[in-house]
Amino acid sequence: MATSSPKLTLKLLIDTKREKVLFAEASKPVIDFLFNLLCLPLSTVITLLNKNGMVGSIANLYQSVENLNDTYMQPNLHKNAILKPRASVSSAKISGLLPSIAGDADDNSQSTLYMCSRRCNYNVTFDNNNTCPQCDRVMNNEIRYVGAGVAQNNFSSKDGFVKEVVTYMVMDDLVIQPMSTISSITLLNKFNVKEIGALQEKLVDLGVAEGVNLLKASLQSKNVLTSVFYKSK
Repeated sequence: MATSSPKLTLKLLIDTKREKVLFAEASKPVIDFLFNLLCLPLSTVITLLNKNGMVGSIANLYQSVENLNDTYMQPNLHKNAILKPRASVSSAKISGLLPSIAGDADDNSQSTLYMCSRRCNYNVTFDNNNTCPQCDRVMNNEIRYVGAGVAQNNFSSKDGFVKEVVTYMVMDDLVIQPMSTISSITLLNKFNVKEIGALQEKLVDLGVAEGVNLLKASLQSKNVLTSVFYKSK
């Protein structure tokens, strides 16, 4: 995942009296980014948030794999297959919203594969440190696979998930729906907003720091936008 993409923006509607973000107006790339969080391998999430930032005990599993001596691993398995799986990105436009993770690939359209020197059963691997399950030789003979890449297998195109024909509404708890004037009015009634003067419109940037904070808050809170863009200020 690269980090060179320009920042995106979110337009928040804040109830200053309740100190809460009611909802945000979001463009297609923002929605693609949020949906893409569901595609991240759990090991990638732990790496992005750092082990100390994780709630619960899942980070201890990650630490256990890190600490486990290679002697105890299957001979044809490298620990990076668990610790650093390849994380899919649905669109190049949103790839800069999370830090780069070692082992990720921005473009897998041409991938390097490896075999053992004996070509046992034509077993292949992405990791040239792996050993062949048949002959126990290191699989370091390079071969080139040309075609649809690994990340491409999950997506029919690099155009993201949603269409660009509408603006989208993101609720504080990350419920997402197409935005309309009627839906906005309905939400104001739902939130029992009586003082329109207490509502504040605010434009905020969405970059790498905010992307990581959104990921973390989505695992810990029902008030994600409020905790990232309002309470943290």
